[in-house]
Amino acid sequence: MKIESTIQSKIDAVRNLSWLKPAVPKRILLFIAAGVWTFAGSMLMFKGYKMLDTTGRYLWLKLLVVLFCGIAFYIRLFSKLSLKHTLRILGLKNEYPCLFSFFNFKSYLVMIFMISMGITLRTTGWVPFSYLAFLYLMMSIPLLLSSIRFYYTGFYFRRFVIIQP
Repeated sequence: MKIESTIQSKIDAVRNLSWLKPAVPKRILLFIAAGVWTFAGSMLMFKGYKMLDTTGRYLWLKLLVVLFCGIAFYIRLFSKLSLKHTLRILGLKNEYPCLFSFFNFKSYLVMIFMISMGITLRTTGWVPFSYLAFLYLMMSIPLLLSSIRFYYTGFYFRRFVIIQP
């Protein structure tokens, strides 16, 4: 009997590992998401700027095209994506979700793929740095613009949450 109760208590202890989950309030989760998107956008902008050939002709026109394409990419894809993630975070049933739940599983896979492609393109030389710089700069714009939605929702969190009685 004593052995069975000891085994049962160990099984219960293993089942009750919820204290190991790094849980944060939803509002903090929005700021974490904003920070991740800001970090990714800033890093792409920095790497793109470092690879940029500033002595080339019509640099201002190329940067204007990059800005236009980045904003268009934000409007067509990233605004919907950031809205989806914001609404998903706000709609989480748990008031203290896991620290890593600012993305769903599919989004983590997309992020891993995008990072891998960026590293591959940069290290293999398949795409010249002059073009890659503009691609990096163009991708930084929608990421940074999307992070604004997370910051806004985090700062004005009370406006977006329906308080349950």
